[in-house]
Amino acid sequence: MAGMQDSWSQDQSVAIPNRLIFLQRWSYGKFSQHMVETRSARRDPLFDSVGRVASVACRVLQIRRYLNSSDFCIHPLVREALDSRRPVVALESTIITHGMPYPQNLSMAREVEEIIRANGSVPATIGVLSGRIHVGLQNEQLETLAKGKNAIKVSRRDLPYVLSQGLSGGTTVAGTMIVAHKAKIPVFVTGGIGGVHRGGEKTLDVSADLTELGRTPVAVISAGVKSILYIGRTLEYLETQGVCVATFGDSREFPAFFCHQSGFQAPYHVQNEEDAAQLIARSLNLQLGSGVLIAVPCPEDQAASGQLIEEAIQQALREAREKGITGKELTPFLLQKLNKLSSGESLRSNIALIKNNAKVGSCIAVALNKIQRAQGWGDDMAQNENVSPVPKPVVIGGINVDFIAKARDATIVGGGQTNPSIVRQSFGGVGRNLADCLSRLGKTPFFISVMGKDEHSESVLRYCKHMDMRGVLQLEGHNTATYCSVFTGSGELSLGLGDMDIHQQITEQYVSTFKETLCSAPLVCIDGNVPVSTIQYVCQIAREHHLAVCYEPTDVDKASKPFLSESWRALACISPNLRELRAINRTLGHPVSADMPSTLEEAVKTSLTLARPLLGELHCVVVTLGQHGVLVCSRNMNGRLSLRPGTFNKATAADELCAVHYPAIPVPTEEIVNVSGAGDSLMAGILAGLLAGEDMDDCVRMGLLSASFSLRSYEPVSPDINATSVNVARLKAQQWPVAKRWKLT
Repeated sequence: MAGMQDSWSQDQSVAIPNRLIFLQRWSYGKFSQHMVETRSARRDPLFDSVGRVASVACRVLQIRRYLNSSDFCIHPLVREALDSRRPVVALESTIITHGMPYPQNLSMAREVEEIIRANGSVPATIGVLSGRIHVGLQNEQLETLAKGKNAIKVSRRDLPYVLSQGLSGGTTVAGTMIVAHKAKIPVFVTGGIGGVHRGGEKTLDVSADLTELGRTPVAVISAGVKSILYIGRTLEYLETQGVCVATFGDSREFPAFFCHQSGFQAPYHVQNEEDAAQLIARSLNLQLGSGVLIAVPCPEDQAASGQLIEEAIQQALREAREKGITGKELTPFLLQKLNKLSSGESLRSNIALIKNNAKVGSCIAVALNKIQRAQGWGDDMAQNENVSPVPKPVVIGGINVDFIAKARDATIVGGGQTNPSIVRQSFGGVGRNLADCLSRLGKTPFFISVMGKDEHSESVLRYCKHMDMRGVLQLEGHNTATYCSVFTGSGELSLGLGDMDIHQQITEQYVSTFKETLCSAPLVCIDGNVPVSTIQYVCQIAREHHLAVCYEPTDVDKASKPFLSESWRALACISPNLRELRAINRTLGHPVSADMPSTLEEAVKTSLTLARPLLGELHCVVVTLGQHGVLVCSRNMNGRLSLRPGTFNKATAADELCAVHYPAIPVPTEEIVNVSGAGDSLMAGILAGLLAGEDMDDCVRMGLLSASFSLRSYEPVSPDINATSVNVARLKAQQWPVAKRWKLT
């Protein structure tokens, strides 16, 4: 059958779109009935293929109509991830509104989102604000829910009323599952699910979470069932609902939320995230219509005492009965009472388990995403709806494994003597740093590079799992680029050793295999590690297809590569430091002073002089000035500078050329631990702002803020950089030194 279908697909490639247009006009129910009747009459490969295509198309149309409805607001970063088929993890908001007190609830929500990002997925916290469902919350929206006194617990039954009345609330496990499924997010992380309440055989108090798991195909990653509930009966109820339940790890012992063990066994267990992803993928492929529950035990060192928790539960239940507290008010009351009775131990365990669940859930989402991509998930959806995935920016450049040694003493003793030092390994390379920072800021680029297939390459891939590394070639018999730097105790570079030969394998031939991706990219960034012939090829493509290409010079010796020919005239932007800018001008035959400037005023004046002749062709020159900030030289567009390529005419009068100096964010010397990636973080922040459509002031300040984070990090690009820590709202809340502006003549 597969062979027949493949053969038909090749012969009838023109037929699918025309048939698809016709079939899309059917209502979903009528089309499904028609397909069942037709398939029962005959098994025709032609009709099977058209049916598969049309089913996908109908589903896509349903999803898009829902996502674009007035009831639904999807965060741009989440939408971008969904459109580009990257892993997304849904998060509930009842844990924020009803599960923890302020401010622990807010700090927990922010930390959980960051854990999701750090492990390779995009977080999508779901909540309801002023009658609209939000998938992905801004920092201010998280704070609104965290501080709110009148937030409603929003489950399936509550959604119509809350939306119709314009109210706000936190979505429960059931409510979040519904929204995640409609948004096509298959993995959802929570603390613990609801279940059968103690005494439920009399009160029939059974959480809607259980019935939702039986009818909504979303994988829920939790620390099992809240221990205030009847766990054994909950597992029985899940079995009745047809929900596949598995523990995560070596044991089938079902966790009891705060506690590591409950005394009950799950029917199955999965050893790791790959096994969990395979289980979820099979469930989705079978279209069972039910969810999967993966129960992750709370880390043993963070788990609460079982006896302490049980005694507190019994006391809390007695008080609830005495006060007549029932229904959806019962769980928040019990959790708050538990925290008080356990002297905060239950809250500490709650925070620890949700963080652990976030890490496990994000890794499962990444593994599931790989399986779905291998199966072609989403490809038919994009192709058959005649909608292409959102084009990504492209970064082409080097990957390094860096070994940084800093002596404990101010001077290094030679002669073969061992100097006491601190030695660290990190992952760098200008291209990798740019791609890393852009990814953390939600603008994940397609990264093109080359590394060896050796002991270093696997470490690189593990560390860079949050990046799109599909364009990175691994070569047998070659070494991954490595660099070793030795610093004195005072921070002076004493010696640098590098094995960078593999960067020469980023050839024109290899890069040309991604020509289609290059031609559709909103921005291409290339670093100086790339061979001259490859840079010339990219510049040729840029000229032919009007692409915006930025060049990061990397160092003085490599800065002039595009300027050895006329290729540089196709560039939109370069980002040299002053030494690199001097080298570029020497290559072009422009006069350059023999001495480096010694003051900031002299550095700015020299930079302006050297940038001016380049602006006849380039759109923008970004001169990095280290601790003094950055100088942006460009054209005055309607009274302000613009970084946008293609918005000017090279014949424009010279008096429209302008420059702006932005001072750096002061970072105390004792807080600076690594300067190797600050410049790359600066440029990536600027480019991320540009891709988001921000004005130039905000673009540059996003870069300066990113650089300040990286200066304080042992990694070249700080893991603390993300769309929450670096965004326009954060910029507006900060005091900035006044930028100084010049008109160039």
